[in-house]
Amino acid sequence: MTSSRERVIPTGASSGPPRSQAVIKPAGRPENGNLATPINSSGFTERFFSILPAYRQGLSPVRRGLEVGLMHGLIVYVPFAKLGPLRDTANANLAGLLSAVGLTVILTTAIYLYGLSNPPKPTALQTAAPNPPAELSKGQGWQQYAQGFLVGSLIGAAIAYLIVNVTGF
Repeated sequence: MTSSRERVIPTGASSGPPRSQAVIKPAGRPENGNLATPINSSGFTERFFSILPAYRQGLSPVRRGLEVGLMHGLIVYVPFAKLGPLRDTANANLAGLLSAVGLTVILTTAIYLYGLSNPPKPTALQTAAPNPPAELSKGQGWQQYAQGFLVGSLIGAAIAYLIVNVTGF
């Protein structure tokens, strides 16, 4: 009878077919579950992630949160206004705005509480995000991010509300 130690596959060995072994490799420690594939480790993917506000270098946490919040405010408004339970009433747009503001406050509270929980330092990945922002390794950076997120998402929801009311969409 073989022991459990003998049945374990060595760290360097892979049980997959040889073709996938040549293309898919562990990015760092394999137990972290991050695999370097041709998609997530390509130059295109790295450039795409480097222009997103979450990974763009040189932004303050408030500016980072403002950009992310602005986009979320714009995106969250329309489903509430056009697909919500009041979609066929005269107050559908106002209900969508108030719902978007309510969700924004909930999300901002969650981000703020995460900042209070002494979050771990962001891990640098060999694939998509090689340089995570250092400001988000402290609770104060997350709290500033939450402030920017709140302001940005409120402005984004208000802009979406105005666009829908002006265009009559």
